[in-house]
Amino acid sequence: MNRAHAPLPMAAPASAVGGLLREWRAARRLSQLDLALEAGISARHLSCVETGKSQASREMLARLADTLGMPLRERNALLVAAGFAAKYPETELAMPAMAQIRKAIDAILQQQEPYPAFLLNRHWDVLGANRAAERVGDYVMHGQPSKHTNMLRQMFDPEDFRQAVVNWEEIAESIVRHLHNEVAAAPSDTKARALLDEVLAYPGVPASWRTRDLSSAPSPLMTTVLQGDGEQLHFFSTITTFGTPRDVTLEELHIECCFPMDEATAARCRQLAERNP
Repeated sequence: MNRAHAPLPMAAPASAVGGLLREWRAARRLSQLDLALEAGISARHLSCVETGKSQASREMLARLADTLGMPLRERNALLVAAGFAAKYPETELAMPAMAQIRKAIDAILQQQEPYPAFLLNRHWDVLGANRAAERVGDYVMHGQPSKHTNMLRQMFDPEDFRQAVVNWEEIAESIVRHLHNEVAAAPSDTKARALLDEVLAYPGVPASWRTRDLSSAPSPLMTTVLQGDGEQLHFFSTITTFGTPRDVTLEELHIECCFPMDEATAARCRQLAERNP
């Protein structure tokens, strides 16, 4: 018997499952009938699960989670709320089991030289970076170290990296829109909600950004303009994620690679690398 899949001796109240399902239905704008039809179950059974009159099986919870597009962390929370063991592991990146993943990440970061690249988790904490990221940061910040290890705080704190971003309002508005969407898509992620509230409280953030903007889609390509010594550096970014992850940590990691928009920016990055390889 696979003990990892066995129900716990004392199940949590079924109403906890119902609360989670209702939150996710609301986030996905699905009625109870819509979710039941898409998941291929009866609306009556789903109603009983949400009200606590019926206990959902692991198989039904998996089907509902698939339909709702729930991340692995939230799938574990749903299983635990129903009294089952969590299905997906959460392995620290420093563990021996993640050695090959660390090698792959390091290879991507180093391959990006002489242009910046960062390893981030789902809450924008900077877990790693290549030397180019340090060189460009030192150059535009005149050697001033960052106060934060979180990229959101760096971008919104007037005393941090924000002061070097020429088109800060454009970038910040795009980040806020993304955060609003993340909070709406993952209603149980209280840390994302707290981060959104925190960045909105920084000086100079327009009050209108406190409301989620559904009128326009974000730009497919966002350029970040940094102010150096009498020159501007222009970058655009791409995001790399791990496909079909079976581990919570892997699903929540992403690598942001910055590319020069013009030859002047590329030349400056090469020059900084030559000076401080």
